[in-house]
Amino acid sequence: MLNYWNDISFENPEYFWLFLVLPLILVWYILRNRRLQGTFKISTVSSFGKTKFPYFRHTLIFLRIFGLAALITAIARPQTSSSWQDVTTEGIDIVIAMDISGSMLAEDFKPNRLEASKDVAMKFISERPYDRIGLVIYAGESFTQCPLTTDHDVLLNLFKDVKNGMIEDGTAIGMGLATAVNRLKDSEAKSKVVILLTDGVNNSGSIPPVTAAEIAREFGIRVYTIGVGTNGTAPTPYQDQFGRTVYQDVPVRIDEKTLSEIAKLGDGQYFRALNKNKLENIYKEIDKLEKSKINVTDYRKKSEYFWPFALLAVGLFFVEFLLKNTLFKSVV
Repeated sequence: MLNYWNDISFENPEYFWLFLVLPLILVWYILRNRRLQGTFKISTVSSFGKTKFPYFRHTLIFLRIFGLAALITAIARPQTSSSWQDVTTEGIDIVIAMDISGSMLAEDFKPNRLEASKDVAMKFISERPYDRIGLVIYAGESFTQCPLTTDHDVLLNLFKDVKNGMIEDGTAIGMGLATAVNRLKDSEAKSKVVILLTDGVNNSGSIPPVTAAEIAREFGIRVYTIGVGTNGTAPTPYQDQFGRTVYQDVPVRIDEKTLSEIAKLGDGQYFRALNKNKLENIYKEIDKLEKSKINVTDYRKKSEYFWPFALLAVGLFFVEFLLKNTLFKSVV
């Protein structure tokens, strides 16, 4: 109900000044009634007619006032406006290629590198509603978790399901990038982008990372690379022989040279994320670099809603007329 009234506007709001007359009418009625009151002595009132509802006789003035209020509102012409937008975008297609290898469970990011990377990437997706975005995951091999789509609700739900252990362990950076390129190569978007995230060194897969970057360049695909991990060592969980989860400080090894070369070949940039805040800033920087050009046309339609108030006014005046000439009619 509140949202309904928030959508109401008035074509002639100046008529609301007439509301100032309504209290004057009430004051006039009170003063008039006092002047009409008088006293005289009689032996009986049996010969006088009287209303059966003496205590409700003042209802008439309130019906009149409310009727006038409804009439003034109708004259002010209440309207509701509905609006919608026709959005045209030049289009940017983005594929996020995310490393889900065992090392992504290291807890130098909270709760770990993988979950922190997912959270930041999902926020990035939510803030780009007009782009087609897809998701590739890789470890020892790679596959497409979600093809390019503008249905970001589906994409985000699939993102939530990503976890370590979905595929064979390892770090096949070249395969992850190649799969992302394969998803973009036939795209007709003005701009095609891969965001590749890893925390390690390529040690699996049949396609070298630099070769995959050269293929990306041939298809006009820009590649941004992100290395995730602190300097030094990071606490990483693993299972001991008794099935217990224990932690070991594992050296952080990121092949920054290769990631920089991939970004250079892909006409992009290499970023290093030492913590989650830095990772968020990296995605914000990419967001600024890759902005869609959007043309928005607004359409508005106004609907008149004076008639409910006009009908209410007529109804109140009619009820006043009926009561005045029936229940509240005095006969001398």
